Amino acid sequence: MIEVVSNKFIELFKQKPLVFKAPGRINLIGEHTDYNLGFVMPAAINQGIYFAIEKSNNDFSTFHSLDLNETLTCDIQQLNAGKGWYNYLAGVIGEIQKVGKIIGQLNLVFGGDMPIGAGLSSSAALECGFTFAINQLFDLKLDKIEMIRISQMAEHNFVGVKCGIMDQFASMMGIEDHVIRLDCEDLSYDYFPLNLADAALLLCDSKVNHNLASSEYNVRRSQCETGVQKLNEKFDEVKSLRDVSIDQLENSKELLEPIIYKRCKYIIEENLRVKEFAEALHLNDLSKAGDILNTAQIAMRDEYEITCPEIDFLAKEASGMSFVFGARMMGGGFGGCTLNLLKKNEVAQFEEQITSAYEKEFSISPEIIEVHPSTGVQDLS
Repeated sequence: MIEVVSNKFIELFKQKPLVFKAPGRINLIGEHTDYNLGFVMPAAINQGIYFAIEKSNNDFSTFHSLDLNETLTCDIQQLNAGKGWYNYLAGVIGEIQKVGKIIGQLNLVFGGDMPIGAGLSSSAALECGFTFAINQLFDLKLDKIEMIRISQMAEHNFVGVKCGIMDQFASMMGIEDHVIRLDCEDLSYDYFPLNLADAALLLCDSKVNHNLASSEYNVRRSQCETGVQKLNEKFDEVKSLRDVSIDQLENSKELLEPIIYKRCKYIIEENLRVKEFAEALHLNDLSKAGDILNTAQIAMRDEYEITCPEIDFLAKEASGMSFVFGARMMGGGFGGCTLNLLKKNEVAQFEEQITSAYEKEFSISPEIIEVHPSTGVQDLS
């Protein structure tokens, strides 16, 4: 992929580019907890988006998407919101300008080797990689945390998704063979080795997207905020759902509409699952880790209500296999991937069984992707 983006850049712009890679991410546990200032456990992965970039000699900038074979030009001093992938790039430029950094026109070619819409956060990879590349190209001297926040705000302000910070943090800060336990309130973090010697992490891409992820994401966020407001009336110390215990929630059910109660219960218990998962990894107890994944899947289905029939089928089918430790939906919801932790020597059997069952049920062929915890954004020039 490095050569592909480089060669396309040279073909289009007749100059040799700088080259960067930004990884996608998986999230082992801690779904929808990030915008509630809770805990998450993501990891950068080996698949990602590649960028070829250089300064432009023209009074305009040119962006080319390899995957969609689309080219757009713009003046970065006069940005307007557009459609699709352009907004992610324009958002990054706009946020860089907001922090007082001056950049010039540029040329860019980008393309990836991971499925779009599968819950691997290709959007965060696009934002982080582009921010990192511009920082290098124009010597802006931004640190990684500044670049993470710029990437997040690009998605808030140009794309319109009020995402948490987990995806961008994982893409920027990943370390090979490790997962990150991140506190989304103060961005403190530590790394846990992920020993997969006899195990494998497989993503099963459902190949469906029910087009609810963005709108329902914002609904869930609003519901959680409503819960915090109500709970704060009774408990002054509650500023986010991370501050709420299960006992406090149970003793406050009369304050909350049933749907708000369910959303809050999910988030509070999901934060506890992150802690339990870290302990399981520390002990290299994959059976315990798998049990936590299975519990999280049921909670996402019944309490946070962000799964869909296809995802529920894949997770249930996988968790019924004797060699699978656990399986759950990963990502914003309503489609995308399941995350499956299983014995490494049974990967082929898993692929055969899950593909056959899914095709029979939905007449769709899933895509099976093996992932490995990998390095964050890097300069490949």
